[in-house]
Amino acid sequence: MKYLLSPILSFYFFSSGYGQPEIPRYFTQKKNFNEALHKIVHEVGLDSTWNAGEDGMETISFAVIDLNSKHPVLGCVNCGNFIYPASVYKMYVAMEILRQVSNGDFSLSRQYIVKSPNDVDRSKEISYDPRPLLRAGDTVTINYLLDLMITRSDNAAANCLIDVATRDSINRTIHEMGWYGSEVTRKFLSRKLEDPGYDTIKSTETCALHAADFMYKVYKNELINPWVSRQMKALLGRQLDTTKLSLGLPHNTMYYHKTGWWSIYTNDVGIVEDGNIKYIIALFTPVTEEKVSLQMKELSDRVYNFISLLHH
Repeated sequence: MKYLLSPILSFYFFSSGYGQPEIPRYFTQKKNFNEALHKIVHEVGLDSTWNAGEDGMETISFAVIDLNSKHPVLGCVNCGNFIYPASVYKMYVAMEILRQVSNGDFSLSRQYIVKSPNDVDRSKEISYDPRPLLRAGDTVTINYLLDLMITRSDNAAANCLIDVATRDSINRTIHEMGWYGSEVTRKFLSRKLEDPGYDTIKSTETCALHAADFMYKVYKNELINPWVSRQMKALLGRQLDTTKLSLGLPHNTMYYHKTGWWSIYTNDVGIVEDGNIKYIIALFTPVTEEKVSLQMKELSDRVYNFISLLHH
């Protein structure tokens, strides 16, 4: 099945759980680029297969887009593998909220009253962030919820914004982008507290290819429109979690990203900009943060050095 996104973009051939998503035609692929990424993944020990419990045997999902050439070069290691993204999928929620704001459906300053059971957090995802946990009855703005959801990865804020945007609208936009298989199916709460119809639905999944394409659209100001793209980039640039791929980047590098971690899953997706060095990196792992932290740091460092050598 083909999906036409716009007159200036090529056809997509994405499917929803029916097979591997195909790569958009605006990306170039090079054999030596892919081989180099496979070598990096092997040398840092992330080319294994892990037991993901109910999810079966699982591998990483990894993609890098080199933005320093005339045409973006995409490198993949299992980048079409759908995997649990944890909080990374909050960026899809933010996209839809910003799309609706851009359309004039409501403003960023619109007030919202938090209701149970959305107020699930009992501790802060980022312990040093001074903002209090959301509680039922709190009145906050959409803008405040967006910032909490992306920069602190606040689950209560995400639940509220999923209600505001609605899953139907979020997924309709995801489909318009061609990201079939990356639908937002769940809130960040237990199934027994889910809305009727969502208590038995499959968990949300995404893949490195879709996540990297999301960041590419942000980079190109093509995520819905330039306003949405720039608002999204501003949020991603204020990310408070610097414990994953950030660790392998030089100190003054600007990294616009969204992280996610839950149970055995540890993930990070973003845009790296350091002078003339520009690339997108998306890594999803079925490994606990404690076990994969050093590997993520080393992989990030090696990818940065590899991209740097390509253009010096």
